[in-house]
Amino acid sequence: MNAITKNIPNSITCLNLLSGCFACLFAYKGEYDIVALCIGLSALFDFLDGMAARLLHAYSPMGKELDSLADLISFGLAPGFMAMHFMLYDSVFHGINDSYQIWWALSALLIPIFSALRLAKFNIDARQTTSFIGLPVPANALFWIGICQASLQIENKACGYTIVCLVILFSFLLISEIPMFSLKFKNLKLKENYLRYLILIAAAIFLIFFGLAGLAATIGLYIILSLLTAKKH
Repeated sequence: MNAITKNIPNSITCLNLLSGCFACLFAYKGEYDIVALCIGLSALFDFLDGMAARLLHAYSPMGKELDSLADLISFGLAPGFMAMHFMLYDSVFHGINDSYQIWWALSALLIPIFSALRLAKFNIDARQTTSFIGLPVPANALFWIGICQASLQIENKACGYTIVCLVILFSFLLISEIPMFSLKFKNLKLKENYLRYLILIAAAIFLIFFGLAGLAATIGLYIILSLLTAKKH
């Protein structure tokens, strides 16, 4: 295998990382729609680098480590910055004691911290070859895109406290021992992929009716289905 072919998957992973960097930059500006687009591109590149590695048989220890580092930026740091910006500047947090508001916002940094723990755990856990133990980092990122979008439409002050509670809950889910099924298709058979098809159909419905806010509902459904079918996978 020549050097160019060998590094195609790593090059795609770098595009994942680049999109994640742009997501972080736009998160600081509060451009949540662009952040969502950048994280979506990162998810696409994350899928494509694995596909390229399988098709080209270009697996490498470096590729594995690079993939985790890129995922930490794209699906850990970027949604963490987005949530922190939201908690600093959105109206649902106005009225909360200003001297404590910065601490509320800094709680969002638990997202990248626990994402890093989740990725490190995944890299050394032999049980997670065909399914996951704990919430996958990309799924957590999609959830936070949805939550920030949904919260923009809510003026209730209780929403602010709810977001902080969700930060804590989803940080726990990242490193939990809860079995969760993989969303990657190995084939198109309905019997083996009915949960994945259900998630795709639900995601389409949620996105049509609720826009990007529907991503939060989609990930919520994914968690519930994983809990209900844990013994089957």
